[in-house]
Amino acid sequence: MNNSQALREQLTNLLTVRQAHMLLEDAIEDFPEAHINTKLPNTDYTFWHLLEHLRRCQWDILDYIRNADYVPRAFPTDYWPDKSATTDHTGWQQSVNQFNADLQTLVDIVNNPETDLYAQIPHAAPGHTVLREVLIVGQHNAYHLGELGCARQALDLWD
Repeated sequence: MNNSQALREQLTNLLTVRQAHMLLEDAIEDFPEAHINTKLPNTDYTFWHLLEHLRRCQWDILDYIRNADYVPRAFPTDYWPDKSATTDHTGWQQSVNQFNADLQTLVDIVNNPETDLYAQIPHAAPGHTVLREVLIVGQHNAYHLGELGCARQALDLWD
């Protein structure tokens, strides 16, 4: 295995393998539907808000990588649902499904031999490469999935 293949494997693992962090499937396994709109302790956002934040941020970076006409979003308003927004089981599942689909698209980009992980993304800020963006997604996802797991623990929402 050459260095490029090894890097692609490690990036894929960062995004999709339980290593030093949980995955989305771990954090939401058997999640009680009655609590998707419950606020996390000492925050002004719910479990669904956090899930939707993860989805929106991951999608934004995917869009940044692929879209030459990328338009930056307003932070924080475009990266979080409105504080009063709620969802139901269908909305929760849509967030999960889209998160997973976008994650798979990122993995596909990483594993595409045509992707130069080190090259400047043509329409991006200087120094912004696919490698940089994938690392940001991996770090951001791990951070907030850990937060989701800890909040679940604090509210005793594990079986």
